[in-house]
Amino acid sequence: MENLEQFYKDKKVLVTGHTGFKGAWLTKMLINMGAKVCGFALEPPTEPSLYNLLQLDDKITSVTGDIRNLSDLQKVFDDFKPEIVLHLAAQPIVRESYKNPVYTYETNVMGTVNILECVRNCDSVISFLNVTTDKVYENKEWCWGYRENEALNGYDPYSNSKSCSELVTSSYYNSFFKESKVSISTARAGNVIGGGDFAPDRIIPDCVRAAIMGQSIIIRNPYSVRPFQHVLEPLSSYLYIAMKQYNDKSLEGNYNIGPEEHDCVTAGTIADTFTSLWGDGLEWINKHDGGPHEATLLKLDCSKIKQVFGIRPVWNITEALAETVEWYKCYANGEDISACMDRQIDRYMSVFNDR
Repeated sequence: MENLEQFYKDKKVLVTGHTGFKGAWLTKMLINMGAKVCGFALEPPTEPSLYNLLQLDDKITSVTGDIRNLSDLQKVFDDFKPEIVLHLAAQPIVRESYKNPVYTYETNVMGTVNILECVRNCDSVISFLNVTTDKVYENKEWCWGYRENEALNGYDPYSNSKSCSELVTSSYYNSFFKESKVSISTARAGNVIGGGDFAPDRIIPDCVRAAIMGQSIIIRNPYSVRPFQHVLEPLSSYLYIAMKQYNDKSLEGNYNIGPEEHDCVTAGTIADTFTSLWGDGLEWINKHDGGPHEATLLKLDCSKIKQVFGIRPVWNITEALAETVEWYKCYANGEDISACMDRQIDRYMSVFNDR
């Protein structure tokens, strides 16, 4: 495969949502590759936060701002003049979307409108990628994976707002970008795990908090099937899509990014593997807390990205969890997490680039 490090060296890349979990990993990857990175986001959403632990403010141009504010965002485009834009900024939590639906829609829908409007008004942009979610599809609880041409209609406010974000992207593409030099794609990734996620209401952070406190892990929906994958899987795919369409507009489109079908496992299986890898007698218990509706069964068909780009998962679910546990053990023991991440990125990319 074409080498990501060689392509991104000295490229000007704007990342929205760079202070979040995925955004911090992506920013570190780009820094390691020698890219010139500008980030636009709110303050880190958790304490602790991976972004602050890595002290990324000292390594990039970071602008604190709200994706809902078009004028502030446009100023960043005018000043930085990015070649590549990776849009990750979002309200990403399903349960939070039930509590704050208006904020969720404002951020995830109008935020997409604003970023696309800035791309439209910026002559330097060549490649744009909108990161959405596997939850954009109208979920009929099928036992097979959804394809990119299936109906979009997420159930909860978060999922539905991301479906709307996809539709906004499609409208802007048809209206403004179809005949332009700018390549436009969306990436629909499954559930991600990995070191440095401290968000509430996510399975791995919940597991880690319980493990560090010596408590049993509470799993709300142990039979729910999700396309879990290590965070490096979608991030490397985002970078690859943005790179390939930079040079070939015909490769733009919508892409599912997820694990192999046999790695689409239940939350209970995740908990079993996590407790085994962590050790120390850690256990989990099934305790549904009466929370709002979340899909029970969700899978992606990732045939398209395999066919178009030759991208396949590098780590299976057990390997992904082992890397995740390694990071959190490093963190719990006060070790150098930046060095730990460098090792994990190097291990991953050595396989990814050789395919």
